[in-house]
Amino acid sequence: MLKSSKLKLRAVEPEDLDLMYLIENDTELWRCGQASVPFSHYALKQYIAESTNDFFHDRQLRLVIEKADGVSVGFVDLQNYNPQHHRAEVGIVVVPEQQRQGLATEALRLLAGYVSVHLGIHQLYALVPEDNVASAALFEKCGYKKTATLQDWLSCPKGWQSVVVYQKIT
Repeated sequence: MLKSSKLKLRAVEPEDLDLMYLIENDTELWRCGQASVPFSHYALKQYIAESTNDFFHDRQLRLVIEKADGVSVGFVDLQNYNPQHHRAEVGIVVVPEQQRQGLATEALRLLAGYVSVHLGIHQLYALVPEDNVASAALFEKCGYKKTATLQDWLSCPKGWQSVVVYQKIT
């Protein structure tokens, strides 16, 4: 269920440290997440080593997006899992040189099937900065519906930014 002819989603391995370091330290992506300081190799190595890969215990899950040729191109994350309401926030990132190949679309499709069947998640949601046209188009293409706008949700260097809430019932 976590594999197609184009790619597979798999657990993070120690060999993914360099890709994780590259993505986590990309300051252009920080406005979309919670990071505001660089991560060291050591901290990320500890994260990989200490991850239980137990979604219900950690209330989060990071999966590597790996192309059929074995090249790792990004991550898809589940976070902010709420067991009472069976929902989780989804985030996705694909390295720039691998974008516009349908990889993120396929990864979100695989993820939706997996979480519905194996994790019992009823709802996925994404918080997309309102100026991130590419992400908005991706989530809409994957069946997510725009349901709300959260005003001044992100504090950015150029001022406050609103985010759009996208939801998908699995």
